[in-house]
Amino acid sequence: MVPQDDNQTQDKPILKGAITISQINADEITFLANRFWAPDTANAREAYNPHIIEDIYRKEICDSHHSLRRIMMLEFSQYLENYLWPNFDGERASRAHLMSIVAMVNEKFREKVEVWKVFENSSELFAKFFQRVLEACIEDRSVTPAAMREQTALLVLLNHCFNSMEVEICRNQAKRLVSLAMWSCLQPKRREQELNQIPQWRKFWKKLQKREDAEQKEKLSWERHFLQNLMIKFIRILDTIPENGPVCEETVRYCERFVEFLIDLEALLPTRRFFNTVMDDCHVVVRCSLSSLMRREEGNLFAQ
Repeated sequence: MVPQDDNQTQDKPILKGAITISQINADEITFLANRFWAPDTANAREAYNPHIIEDIYRKEICDSHHSLRRIMMLEFSQYLENYLWPNFDGERASRAHLMSIVAMVNEKFREKVEVWKVFENSSELFAKFFQRVLEACIEDRSVTPAAMREQTALLVLLNHCFNSMEVEICRNQAKRLVSLAMWSCLQPKRREQELNQIPQWRKFWKKLQKREDAEQKEKLSWERHFLQNLMIKFIRILDTIPENGPVCEETVRYCERFVEFLIDLEALLPTRRFFNTVMDDCHVVVRCSLSSLMRREEGNLFAQ
């Protein structure tokens, strides 16, 4: 853990209104940035310390009472560009490191500022980051408020990637999840029915079978089943919401965001062409219509 004298254990007030220059200069995030990642202190920075990322994630990003303002401060300090991404180590990076990048990317989208430029010169590393995001999206975790906040953040980032298909690094990662190959997760009879309707797709399907690399078979199968498995996980989470009694607010928010994600996939031509059939095969719309959330007051937005 980071030593206590790093001033990272003090309680932080919730700022009201716009953040002023004096608040920025007096904030402990500014002091941390000056020590570890601020551009104008490059010659005097302390060595990279992974515990700093763990501590910031736990106290600044995970804390739902302070997170928005604290994430704004981290974004202003160029935390992503100068500390998180330069020190991201693919498969070996910690969960906190991964989720911190997710949080900062989502904040950039919220603020409507340039997002993908920081990743463009490291496409291979971005591919590893994206794979970590996909794996985290479908991992089996308990339905707790903290876990659901993370799952929602991951889902929002995934949606941003699919909505940024004009950006090469995003297109290269997203297109492999929504190509004709994803129909391998359909029931054989359903797949034959769909291929019979458009003979040209049958030709493409046969070419895919011939080109399949035996060494990559497991990886390709995982990618082709990803969106199906993600929808199955969503239905399982949706089914945890009771018709009466208390309900986890974060779970409801995840379900709302997931429906938004599905709507966006359906709205984009590059994604809906083959995804639509898989979604229909999973009976997602029917399961949503029959869910308890549809009959609860908290489900008004979800129902819309």
